[in-house]
Amino acid sequence: MLLENRTAVIYGGGGSIGGAMADAFAAEGARVFLVGRTPATLEAVAERIRAAGGQAETAVVDATDASAVNDHIDAVVEKTGSVDISVNVITGEGLFQPLADISTDDCVAAIGRGLTTQLITTKAAARHMVKQESGVLLFFGGSDPTHAMPGMGNVQIGFDAVESLRRQWAVELAPHGVRTITLLTGGIIDTFPDIPEMEGPRQGIINGSPLKRAATMSDVGAVAAFVASEKGRSITSTQVNISVGACYGG
Repeated sequence: MLLENRTAVIYGGGGSIGGAMADAFAAEGARVFLVGRTPATLEAVAERIRAAGGQAETAVVDATDASAVNDHIDAVVEKTGSVDISVNVITGEGLFQPLADISTDDCVAAIGRGLTTQLITTKAAARHMVKQESGVLLFFGGSDPTHAMPGMGNVQIGFDAVESLRRQWAVELAPHGVRTITLLTGGIIDTFPDIPEMEGPRQGIINGSPLKRAATMSDVGAVAAFVASEKGRSITSTQVNISVGACYGG
């Protein structure tokens, strides 16, 4: 197994993307800790993992509360001895409108909340990883400056901001043996609501791929598990493109 005896903490573990990563990590032998604010969704993923023979625990934690996040990860490390993988895929507030139609306060607040939770959770994990001289910090979304699209509002701006954070973490943490990787995606259509309004964007993602298909949640989990494992130990300080060729990554 790729991740046997590893400990993975997933913030937003009850969501579609977090759940896909959790499934893949657990299937590869990791002990998975699912963190979020909704007990029912967290438990649903945990029960699915346990039914498949994996190990999963849940915790209700507000990832914008630094004290709560630090207390939780300290407890995880006390229980398991390490934190080997940390990823924050908490759903942000997407304002899918032209920038001119979004109030300045709303736009700044939404981006600020995303950066706040990313800083808090990454700092908490990094504190332990630096002591261990090992660990993998995963990020999701990525930055593709060659494919800007109208109507994305704050969403791609937020991804770009998180990618800037990831680059800075990379140069500061690499000397301590900590790897930092972003999964660059053009959009995971499995997660789109099944409504007529989303058919255009869904087909646009497929058409944008040279292979005329889109990455699935299963693909996300499989790639995340690989890059977080020793098999992926030569991959760090970069984006890994899982857009099926739709994004260039810049």
